[in-house]
Amino acid sequence: MLGAMGQGSKVTRRAGALAVAAVLTTAVAGCGGSTSGGDPGARALPQGSSCQTVRAEMDKLLSRGVQPRVEAAQAGRKLPPQQQAEVDQYNRLLAQYLGARCHQ
Repeated sequence: MLGAMGQGSKVTRRAGALAVAAVLTTAVAGCGGSTSGGDPGARALPQGSSCQTVRAEMDKLLSRGVQPRVEAAQAGRKLPPQQQAEVDQYNRLLAQYLGARCHQ
């Protein structure tokens, strides 16, 4: 009985992994099929900013505990205005950081 349960678990995991792979393949294929000519390239950071300064601001917000608030906002929970402002600021910084390709 345990052997059969183990096999079912392996099959379930494999099927789940294949489903995830199929979704990712579809998503990647969709990105490459742009009619605008492909990758637009890195976006410029705001005047006076650098990857290091944006990262430092993000780290400061993380040290003040913004991570659980970001997750709460993504889950649809209502936050007090000050906390929502910090979440919005973190999301703006993250978009700048990723858009400028600072993470590469």
